[in-house]
Amino acid sequence: MPLPRAPFVYPILDADALAGRSAALVARALVEAGAGVLQVRGKTLGDGALCDLVLDVVAVAHAGGALVIVNDRPDVARIAGADGVHVGQEDMPAAEVRRLMPRPLLVGLSTHDLGQLRAAPSAMLDYVAIGPVFPTRTKAAPDPVVGLEAVAAARAITSLPLIAIGGITRANAAAVIAAGADGIAVVSDLLRASDPGAAFREMRALLGRTR
Repeated sequence: MPLPRAPFVYPILDADALAGRSAALVARALVEAGAGVLQVRGKTLGDGALCDLVLDVVAVAHAGGALVIVNDRPDVARIAGADGVHVGQEDMPAAEVRRLMPRPLLVGLSTHDLGQLRAAPSAMLDYVAIGPVFPTRTKAAPDPVVGLEAVAAARAITSLPLIAIGGITRANAAAVIAAGADGIAVVSDLLRASDPGAAFREMRALLGRTR
């Protein structure tokens, strides 16, 4: 199953940002609002807790026809029946991840500058991410902000689906898509909303007006 048609919103269910909310309930709200892909991120969770979290989200997402991508952990992704994995520059190399996640399972890679993007093993990947586009508080030690200019430059470099991440909100989402991103990965502006489903619908409507 491919990624959603561009432009699309790519919610990230970060265990810490959920702030006690049920991941399954938030996932259901997002999928019912139209999310076609969700990422699960649980960097501070133990293996068992992370696996349980992913299993819960997979059950909800697949029932609604949405994909689930697991951050960092191809082993958990396979065990939980997820649809792919997203890795960073310091995680398992994408070529090794691809061996564990054969197609049609998805593999995505984070990049934080144009040099990393150029060095990305495109043949092993289904999409690439660039960021942080704007300042973000969802990581303890975020990489330097790259800005909209880097999104535009990245678009010119890669033909893979391009996901922008980092500090993206309903206030700036349309500008990120206009700069060339196919999708926007969002944590705080969705998970901290009183109604994540309504926030998703609003954000998606904003993207629909850009191209």
